[in-house]
Amino acid sequence: MYDPLLDNTIPADQRAPTSLWAEDQAQPSYPQLTQDINIDVAIIGGGFTGLSAAFHLVEQYGVNVALFEANQPGWGCSGRNGGFVLPGTGRLSVAQMHKRWGEETTAGIYAENLASVDTVKAFIDAGIVCDVQAGGYLKLAHTQRKTEQLHQQARVFSDTYNDKIIPLSQAQVAAEYIASTEQYGGIYHPNAFGVNPWKLAHGLAKRAAVSGARIFGNTPVLNTEFSNGKHLIYTPNGNVEANQLILATNAYGPNKLHASLYNRNFPVMSSILVTQPLTKEQLDKLQVRDGLMVMDTRSLKYYYRILADGRLLFGGRGAIAGRNADSVKSKQNLLNGLKMTFPELGNVKIGQFWSGWVNISMDDYPRIYHDKATATSYSAGYCGAGLAFSIQAGKRLAQQLYEPETLPKLPYFQTPLKKYPVAPMRRTVLHTLYWWEGLKRVVGLD
Repeated sequence: MYDPLLDNTIPADQRAPTSLWAEDQAQPSYPQLTQDINIDVAIIGGGFTGLSAAFHLVEQYGVNVALFEANQPGWGCSGRNGGFVLPGTGRLSVAQMHKRWGEETTAGIYAENLASVDTVKAFIDAGIVCDVQAGGYLKLAHTQRKTEQLHQQARVFSDTYNDKIIPLSQAQVAAEYIASTEQYGGIYHPNAFGVNPWKLAHGLAKRAAVSGARIFGNTPVLNTEFSNGKHLIYTPNGNVEANQLILATNAYGPNKLHASLYNRNFPVMSSILVTQPLTKEQLDKLQVRDGLMVMDTRSLKYYYRILADGRLLFGGRGAIAGRNADSVKSKQNLLNGLKMTFPELGNVKIGQFWSGWVNISMDDYPRIYHDKATATSYSAGYCGAGLAFSIQAGKRLAQQLYEPETLPKLPYFQTPLKKYPVAPMRRTVLHTLYWWEGLKRVVGLD
């Protein structure tokens, strides 16, 4: 599997990700760039962020835009994730945000998180078909202490941020939401929903293209330069001159793609397996509310949902390096997690297994940043919870270029991503973390 920390170029001969979402879901292919062009804004990356930015730049500001994707739109994380549309991104709790920035800024961040879900809903309401599965999102406490923290969080959401999150006891969870897994209570977000992210990505691509954005597929960017106030972008069969550059690759851009992101990203692998359709007997044993999406509170969490056709989607951490993404060990580790979570399923049969990269920022929250000196923008660092936020980020990137005075005053927009201080040690630290968390589970300290 392609590894952004080790590989200098992305393989550019693929149409779709190797995920359940893209199976038997033919989508239009976008042509390669085959000539030199001159444009206002160049976007590198055809995932949710880049596609949303392309659409909003053309639709709202009438800008001459071209987007360059190494494969086809949605090939990266946008076509591989679990399809959870939730309010939020990063890894900071409300309490941590409040301590870092104060109550007013925290309220603004939470309002932005809610707005991100509304932005996705607006695209769906406008006609993007992406197999919406209503059912809400349940965050499960894996200890009693976590239950108390979650319930306090729910009170803050409801009282301060006008988001009606429902606190649940252990008995309420078992009786009304999911009866088949160990838990100590949780909180329920009723407005969250599931989607087929590959279809959503291609719906965004179509909207952007119809609006007038030029989308080029199987067009990897080999190098970029900034000279005399212009960006020069080199691809295999054509070069680009642009006034502004947007980097929308997040975890998928090679580490050395552009100086503004060098050693500021940490691609971490997440893996997903999907069972074959469960029998009625198996579904009855699980007793999961229709459409419900679930995630636990462990440091290395699991997330899962029952799909409309009765298959169980189950995700969690993957291998550390790309070369091990599809290894027997990686698949077995995740399968062990599924069996630990749902012992009732026994030797359940697995239909699909795939992996993708998510991007962890140094200080646990993303950035939507514009460097005026080099006319370069990027959005990155979603920390594995970026489906809705990444689409909102594309909207904000467009706004940041052409109406910056209307942006909310939030930390996302004010500083660049921090560099990792000892960047070559990122994976060594990750290996140690995985070892420690595994040990904690074995001895019952998680």
